[in-house]
Formats: sequence, structure tokens, C-alpha cells
Amino acid sequence: MPFINVKTNCEVPAPKAEAIKSKLGQAITAIPGKSEGWLMVGIEDSYKLYFKGTDAPAAMVQVSIYGNASSNALNTLTSHITGIMLDELGISTDRVYVSYMSTGDWGWNGSNF
Repeated sequence: MPFINVKTNCEVPAPKAEAIKSKLGQAITAIPGKSEGWLMVGIEDSYKLYFKGTDAPAAMVQVSIYGNASSNALNTLTSHITGIMLDELGISTDRVYVSYMSTGDWGWNGSNF
């Protein structure tokens, strides 16, 4: 039950959003037991976002997961995510932050897991 939310100050046309969504669906498998089948993706483009004092292309990617993941899995996922931002939006990997939140409570379909 992962959720990945991408906030970027870049414009993300529909074909790019679709590509990002698909690549994130592949990338989430870096965490054992996670798949695109349960992945929800949000993309907030043209977001007022400043990093290192400038509005040069940047992204803040927030990953929420049910349960826990190893540091190795998260490191691999960070590498994939920053690579996707570079490939699809031209955002340098040193201008992307990725944050993680794990929870033991996740609601869906009227109840919690």
C-alpha cells in the first residue's frame, strides 16, 4: 500500500506524468512485497518550490508505506526515484529530496490492514 507524491516546480505534461507513474510502479518493487498493483501516485507540478535559494528545477518526493523496509531497499528506491526525475524531467539528482514514512496503520476499503 505505498503512496508516492511528487512535488516539482517543473511542468509535467500528461505523457510525462504517465511515464513517471509507470516508472515509479517498477521502482517500488525495490521494497520486497510492494508492487504497482497497490501503488498510488500523486504528481503536483508547477509547485512553488525553492531549493538552495533558487527556483531551478527541483523535486520533493514523499514515499509512504505500510510496514517497514530495510535501509538497503530504501537506498535502492531513492536511486531509482532520483534517476526517474532526471530522465523524465531533467532534474539533477542533487536537486531531489526523497523522504520516507512508514506506518503500521493503513486504511482501505472501509477498514484498516
